[in-house]
Amino acid sequence: MGQTIIQVDAFTNTPFAGNPAAVCVLPTSQSEDWMQKVAQEMNLSETAFLVRQEDGFHLRWFTPTTEVPLCGHATLASAHVLWSQGHLLPDEVARFHTKSGLLTAKKQGSWIELDFPVNHSEEITAFPELAEALGVPITTVMKNSLGYLVQVESEDLVRQMQPNFERLKALSLSELIVTSSTHKDSEYDFVSRFFAPGLGINEDPVTGAAHCCLAPFWRDRLGKDEFFAYQASSRGGVLKIRYDGGSRVYLSGQAVTILRGELI
Repeated sequence: MGQTIIQVDAFTNTPFAGNPAAVCVLPTSQSEDWMQKVAQEMNLSETAFLVRQEDGFHLRWFTPTTEVPLCGHATLASAHVLWSQGHLLPDEVARFHTKSGLLTAKKQGSWIELDFPVNHSEEITAFPELAEALGVPITTVMKNSLGYLVQVESEDLVRQMQPNFERLKALSLSELIVTSSTHKDSEYDFVSRFFAPGLGINEDPVTGAAHCCLAPFWRDRLGKDEFFAYQASSRGGVLKIRYDGGSRVYLSGQAVTILRGELI
């Protein structure tokens, strides 16, 4: 009998949208080399590996080229799999032990709410190489543990920009969030995109970890604690966000199972 692996589209309720992640619930721990090879074989932005523990699950995330310390969409996908495959009852809280500490997920109707650590940014001086790599004018540049957070002047610029990924890879930090507020008639509070060529992902379709940075950024600018956000990649993704200024950010999204396979 092989090992089941499930592909889930996260931060969407529509198949073939949002951010795809592979989820593998393992009976016992496997080597890091094996997990990295499976992630490379799946060739998705993230593959998640879970092993049951006494008080939850040990969770690790791998891109096709490297392990990462935090991933929102693959955590959302993992929680979805635990409930949909009967590893947890619908009213049970999913508890994940990770390199970013304890993360939890709760099922709330058709939505899943993730409890994640906030990631604050500090403003830095804009430098020409960044604007040249993005190909658009920059309003504000911030820096955090994830990379750069760049504000541009309009939603249209966020949606239409076409970065030079080779130039991005040459920067000291090659992972960056680009964001702006939305048009007045938009249902969303802000839009964003996330580029990570240094992690082997030119553009991530929907990025939970980026919204741990975006929540305090937009709370300071919009003066509110709850947001409805859209990540404007070609696939697109929707998030509900709660952030009251504390140490935790609450990200909510939906998820759809796309396929089940077996590693043999």
